[in-house]
Amino acid sequence: MNTPDIASTSRTAGAVLDQVEQVVVGKRRPLELVLATILAGGHVLLEDFPGLGKTLAARSIAQTLGLRFTRAQFTPDLLPADLTGSYVFDQSRREFDFREGPLFTGLLLADEINRTPPKTQSALLEAMQERQVTVEGTTFPLPRPFHVVATANPVEYEGTYPLPEAQLDRFLTRVSFGYPTLEEESDVLRRRVRRRQEETALPALLDAEQLLALQRTVEQVDVEPTVIDYCVRLAAATREHPLLQLGSSPRGSLALMLMARAIAVLRGRDYVVPEDVKAVAVPVLAHRVSLRPELWMSEHTTTSAIRGLVGEVPAPPTVDAGEASA
Repeated sequence: MNTPDIASTSRTAGAVLDQVEQVVVGKRRPLELVLATILAGGHVLLEDFPGLGKTLAARSIAQTLGLRFTRAQFTPDLLPADLTGSYVFDQSRREFDFREGPLFTGLLLADEINRTPPKTQSALLEAMQERQVTVEGTTFPLPRPFHVVATANPVEYEGTYPLPEAQLDRFLTRVSFGYPTLEEESDVLRRRVRRRQEETALPALLDAEQLLALQRTVEQVDVEPTVIDYCVRLAAATREHPLLQLGSSPRGSLALMLMARAIAVLRGRDYVVPEDVKAVAVPVLAHRVSLRPELWMSEHTTTSAIRGLVGEVPAPPTVDAGEASA
């Protein structure tokens, strides 16, 4: 399939967001970040309180993008084979057959990922990075596209297993929806009354092949050297921040640039401006850094630290469309 141009991709992305917003009310900005992450080929960690639409958003996006959707409820007794699949003996043929697990899908919802032990969490690492799983010494490629949307509760830590830094780094972005306004919450209730049922089903606007074609448009977006330097300086500043014990690796600056390109596509541009980088700095970098232990009980957070850096690190001047095309 031919790669569509930036303008048509932007229109398609807008139609996807409009449709998802029919059931996920008033969350355009977080939904844009989730969709941009998928366009960039990455995975999303939705960290928020229960009942704020994380599962609904993941299912609605999968339906609209025409992706096969599976959900894995992460519990303390979940085993790696419950995700990857395993060999099962077929008595009629007297040989072992491989039965695929929920990882063999288009979009996997890893629900409450921090409630399962690290051994099972690590089963996702190969899948998220390499798009493959290895079982009994045999490697099985996963379908393409393949994306993970994981959820986590940021408050309740009893009985949970914090994600290790290596796995957090595999998520391109960490996104929060937040509580709705009173008007938005009233709108949710009114739509539920009109719908006359709990379940929602959205028609597919794309299929897997069309999504892959849209993802290729991100590579058409130009990035000026000054913007590249800005991404590097933002990531490097986290390594010297007085409140941070662990700064971002170079994967963070790469993720900044990639997400900025995806946001530019959503905005209908074939070039990145510094505002694109600023717009994604917190969801890209805040989960890749850690506070100093003595600050864990203070008002400081990694989010506030990254927001402070965005205001402190000088940004290059914004390039207009005429200069970018010159």
